[in-house]
Amino acid sequence: MNIYLTLKALHLISIISWMAGLLYLPRIFVYHAENFKDDNSSNIFKTMERKLYNYIMMPSMILSWIFGLILISILGFEVVGQLWFKIKFIFVIFLTIYHFYLGFCVKRFANNINGNSSKFYRIINEVPTILLIIIVFIVVFKPL
Repeated sequence: MNIYLTLKALHLISIISWMAGLLYLPRIFVYHAENFKDDNSSNIFKTMERKLYNYIMMPSMILSWIFGLILISILGFEVVGQLWFKIKFIFVIFLTIYHFYLGFCVKRFANNINGNSSKFYRIINEVPTILLIIIVFIVVFKPL
């Protein structure tokens, strides 16, 4: 079995899992914000948010980074100097920052604090989709 292709597959699986969480968690925030005053619903959303973030998103993000860094070391660190990689890396950093911002939101909801509307969460829910599209095109076409 080819170790590079195995690691690449594991990297892609991790990314897909991470992206699923990045897309789904803000959706939960939408419904949580709309039912913020209802204690029963709010407690259910808090549990969903915490479990999604801690048990799916965080491990997926960590594994995405680990497998990505291993792939870089296999390809050779000269790939880091290529333009397509620099652009991709910047957008992955944005996704990571977005990930931790969602974690901040999880903590705020857990502490019964929310200063954002459901519309805000609907809008920020588009961020990972846009970044994913850009990253995929960059990796596939590898612009100079």
